[in-house]
Amino acid sequence: MALEEDLKILYNHEHFARFMNVIHNLREETIEELHEATTDSIQQISGRIITYDQILQIANWDMMRERHAEAIKKG
Repeated sequence: MALEEDLKILYNHEHFARFMNVIHNLREETIEELHEATTDSIQQISGRIITYDQILQIANWDMMRERHAEAIKKG
C-alpha cells in the first residue's frame, strides 16, 4: 500500500513531526471549544475532533512525538 510506505518515510522527518504537532494542537484547541459549545454545535465539533484523531492515529503520532521530541520543542 502506497500510503503506508509514504507515512514510513515521512515518519523519519522532523518537519513532518512538527506539522503533526500542529494537528495535535488543533485537536486540543477543538476539544477546548466543547466547553463553550451549544448543543447544536457539539456534533460538528466532535466530528472535527474525530478527524484530527484519525489523522494522528494514521501518522502514528504517539511514537513520532517521542522520536522527534527535541525537534517539536524547537519548532
